[in-house]
Amino acid sequence: MKATYAIGIDVGGTNTKFGIVDKKGKILVQDRIKTNAQDSVDGFIEDLAAKLEPMIKQYGGIENFVGIGMGAPNANYYAGTIEYAANLKWKGIIPMAELLKARFGLTTKMTNDANAAAVGEMQYGATKGCKNFISITLGTGVGSGIVIDGKIVLGHNGFAGELGHVIVRNNGRLHKGTGLRGSLEAYASATGVRDTTIEMLQDYPEKPSILRSYSMDELTSEAVFKCAEQGDELANEVFKFTGTILGEALATFILFSAPEVIVLFGGLTKAGDLLLQPTKQAMEENLLQVFKNKVRIELSDLNEADAAILGASALVW
Repeated sequence: MKATYAIGIDVGGTNTKFGIVDKKGKILVQDRIKTNAQDSVDGFIEDLAAKLEPMIKQYGGIENFVGIGMGAPNANYYAGTIEYAANLKWKGIIPMAELLKARFGLTTKMTNDANAAAVGEMQYGATKGCKNFISITLGTGVGSGIVIDGKIVLGHNGFAGELGHVIVRNNGRLHKGTGLRGSLEAYASATGVRDTTIEMLQDYPEKPSILRSYSMDELTSEAVFKCAEQGDELANEVFKFTGTILGEALATFILFSAPEVIVLFGGLTKAGDLLLQPTKQAMEENLLQVFKNKVRIELSDLNEADAAILGASALVW
């Protein structure tokens, strides 16, 4: 029984999720670690090994594995490196594929984390059989994968499709990780929702809100969602503002790739219609006539972690 399983790893800005995947695309076991718990990449790999090695042993040892696939921010498919990732502690160029191969003894391939999620979506999820779509991950940051004619867009250097860093507000909010001002990620991420909430609480001191009872540490996107569900006016304004910016950006993205569908997933999508309604409205209002009412926005039907793990594992089959 050789090469029966693959390992899929999804490196996110907050958590790194990983699992053992069989040839049919079933995740047999999975776990997670904190991505930035360690200051060095070597420490990260040791944290990963502590959880992953027992899994490998459970499924018959290293000889039963074809390799490791990883999705990570700013991952270069061609070079096997993570390069200048804004949301990770490890700065500069990290030879991650080489380091993982040395540690685990398995061939390692990698791509952008959002590209890995798009591959998982295309093979197992809402866009199965679809050849033209965009996937947008709304998590700690904003990731994206663009599929045109059935192929992930990588560009000449492997970094194409970084839609989260497209400027959507001229001289807008500072993104501390990149130094850019006004990028989509600064607004339409979980971090962006928190920043918008803080700004609105400060800008409208006269407006009552349940959110004022939260400490700064407690003001998360999830907390804003819970308050919005309770009818909090300011919390609802936060999602309306966020969805409007996201919808305007999606209208721009549609112009260059003409997707059949845009798939959204990630923690922020748990807000449901609070986010989706203003997003769809703003998107349609900013589309050329030829695109109006022709591009669907759908939420992923895969578990948030599963899409990226599955897509990453598919890199090595």
